[in-house]
Amino acid sequence: MIVTLLGTGTSSGVPLIGCACDVCRSIDFRDKRLRTSVHLDIDGKSFVVDTGPDFRQQMLRTGIQRLDAVLFTHEHKDHTAGLDEVRAYNFLQGQDVPVYAHQRVLNQLQTEYAYIFAEKKYPGIPRLQLNEIRNEPFEIEGVLFTPIDVLHHRLPVFGYRIHNFTYLTDLNYISDEELEKVYGTRILVLDALQIEPHISHFTLEQALALVERIRPEQTYFVHMSHKIGLHREVEKRLPPSIRLGYDGLKIEL
Repeated sequence: MIVTLLGTGTSSGVPLIGCACDVCRSIDFRDKRLRTSVHLDIDGKSFVVDTGPDFRQQMLRTGIQRLDAVLFTHEHKDHTAGLDEVRAYNFLQGQDVPVYAHQRVLNQLQTEYAYIFAEKKYPGIPRLQLNEIRNEPFEIEGVLFTPIDVLHHRLPVFGYRIHNFTYLTDLNYISDEELEKVYGTRILVLDALQIEPHISHFTLEQALALVERIRPEQTYFVHMSHKIGLHREVEKRLPPSIRLGYDGLKIEL
């Protein structure tokens, strides 16, 4: 499996429009963060988790030529706003692209992208095959995905475990029962928004505390805002087994 962090930023991205803080003015490429998303290359199959507003740019930058399925964590716009760009893969592959999400998320997609699902379709729009998933393991193209039910304030969000890799974004609570699914993970990608408390995301301190419970071999933090600080400065304070993720980072398992 090759995991590529397509984006590691929060909903507004980094730099933030109109901000002149040290992080937003940084010339370190690791401080330039598109909206959070991840690509999974598993035995030659290509999966993307979430299609945020930067999806087109992320696909072009990474050079991903094929897309076998899209999975969604939840319905917030910073995770769904690039869905229209999936049509490029319809043209390349000559077939519908399967989409996997909770029924609540599928309903929201059908509302926000009503033209995609209209009875009379405009030529050239995305062609999608919607698949409902629940909090139970499911397979795509022979690959087993295990959803992990977490809370983003009061909104349920799905994380995913695939083999020895676990992806948890947009959360500030996980139950002991769901945490059982995560134990034994080699690589963990985890939400860590900023230093100060937040209503719906883990702070850096809270994320570190959860990592201490899970004890994976390696952890990468994502969904970071400019308030987390400069990449080079924050990493100095972290143990070697915990790093800040950055856009384009590839992880091989």
